[in-house]
Amino acid sequence: MDLYLPVANLSVNALVIVLLGGGVGLLSGMFGVGGGFLTTPLLIFYGIPPTVAVASAATQVTGASVSGVMAYLDRDAVDLRMGSVLVAGGLLGSLIGAGLFELLAALGQIDTAISILYVGLLGTVGALMGREAWGTLRSMQAGLPPPARKRRHHPMVANLPMRWRFYRSGLYISPLAPLLLGMAVGILTMLLGVGGGFILVPAMLYLLGMGTQVVVGTSLFQILFVTIATTMVHAMTTGAVDIVLAGLLLLGSVTGAQVGARFAQKARPEYLRLALAIIVLLVAIQMAVGLFIRPDEIYTVQ
Repeated sequence: MDLYLPVANLSVNALVIVLLGGGVGLLSGMFGVGGGFLTTPLLIFYGIPPTVAVASAATQVTGASVSGVMAYLDRDAVDLRMGSVLVAGGLLGSLIGAGLFELLAALGQIDTAISILYVGLLGTVGALMGREAWGTLRSMQAGLPPPARKRRHHPMVANLPMRWRFYRSGLYISPLAPLLLGMAVGILTMLLGVGGGFILVPAMLYLLGMGTQVVVGTSLFQILFVTIATTMVHAMTTGAVDIVLAGLLLLGSVTGAQVGARFAQKARPEYLRLALAIIVLLVAIQMAVGLFIRPDEIYTVQ
């Protein structure tokens, strides 16, 4: 069944978009990531303009984050004080990202910039994740226990002034650290349409030294509010949010996430992380190849 996307200005097969959202939702449920970092590249591969793909993916991440945040709030697994600082940084970052987005769009380089950022980001994350998962698997095969993670914040964070107590996270650190981290994620959310959880969660663990019991819930709390702000900024400035596209993606991702979560309970987490790293690297390679291939249409009419 073909549907016309009013903002993207093209017709798509609705079933394909729903299945694409379902596939990303499946990965989200299996690997515990938001999935936005895969949604945008896959939409671009399908032929959706990058600007529309970025804005609509952010809208889809907003909808998918609501139920997760509510579940973690019910379990008291959200550090609201830490989350509020991250949200404040994320809102500032989204405004900075909006300015960069408009600047790149005015220069006619936004599509290329999105692709280059994705190649660098996905390539780095995939390589680090793959190395960590492969090292864990080799230790298991050798009969050695995986190295225990030492819970401590980075020395750079320890040297920042004006410390606050974050009781739920068990931290006594400067709020400047989560504020700057939130700003970085906000900029990425605006430019790439990602929730940022796949960067935010490791940073909260290894840079801020947060406890694992509140990391995911606090990350979702930040992602929810920052993607809401990003969607609003896109709608008011770029006008690139296609609500029909976002709705189809959300329909598939909600169902896929439930299936993925059940599958993840039966699989070993080390193999899941290695599989995710391979998927991320393949997407990065595909986007890198696309940067050097001449497109079928070398101009657009606006």
